[in-house]
Parts: sequence; structure tokens; C-alpha cells
Amino acid sequence: MKKFIIYTDGGSRGNPGPSAIGVAIYNEKEQELKKYGEYLGDNLTNNEAEYQAVIFALKKFKALFGKKLAEHTEIEIRCDSEFLVLQVNGEYKVLNEKIQKLFLELWNLRLDFKKIKFKYISRDKNKEADRLVNEALDNTRKSQTLI
Repeated sequence: MKKFIIYTDGGSRGNPGPSAIGVAIYNEKEQELKKYGEYLGDNLTNNEAEYQAVIFALKKFKALFGKKLAEHTEIEIRCDSEFLVLQVNGEYKVLNEKIQKLFLELWNLRLDFKKIKFKYISRDKNKEADRLVNEALDNTRKSQTLI
């Protein structure tokens, strides 16, 4: 069974406000394979962005490596959202309606993988994903002001 480590982060400036995600995919030797930063929109909360980052990561993994590999792969999602990790690990209830929809989408995506482990990490151990979020937000803001 193969193992991959995926660092994810989602951020919102204003909460709700302009939001983006950052995703960095590594192999079991912690060698970087791919990274992404993507702008989401202008009216999402930080928690929504965190969920969107994990959903994006799992979808992107399947698109890159195929569903067949996903079925035989262990994924460790590392993120600095304790809220998300506690919810997906069943320790916190999902009460917010928007988060419930994202939770269900994430839960269904999990079925395509052999095993997914969610691990909370401190922000200082998630620097690359955080950098990708801020880069996506900064680049969008610059492109909006260049008229």
C-alpha cells in the first residue's frame, strides 16, 4: 500500500471574505510532488475554506494519480484546522448547515481511498500550504486592481 502526505490550508480575509486554499502533496519520503494555491471567492468563512482545501486535495489526487491508485493508498491529511480535524474524526458535531454539506462531500470522497487519516498540526508546520493560500489571495487582489 502506498502512502501520501497532503498538507492543506484554507484562509479567509474578513471571515467571511475573500478566500483561498493551499495544497501540497508529498510522497511517503516527504518529497514534494505537486502544490496548488487557488482563489475560492469573496464570501466564504475560514472553516468553509479549510474544508474546501481538503476536498480539492482529494479530488486533485484522484485526477493526478487515478481512482485505481487511490483505492490502494493511505492518505495522511495534515492541516492546522483543529476544528476540521475534530469534526472529521467524530469528536465534534457538525452543526453549521454550510459545513454539513462540505462534511458530507468530504465523507463521500473518503470512500474512494484505502485509508485517510486526519492529523492536526501547528501553523508553523504548515507553512507551505499557508504560503499558497496567501499567494492566491494576494495575486487575486493584484489582478483586480490592475484595470
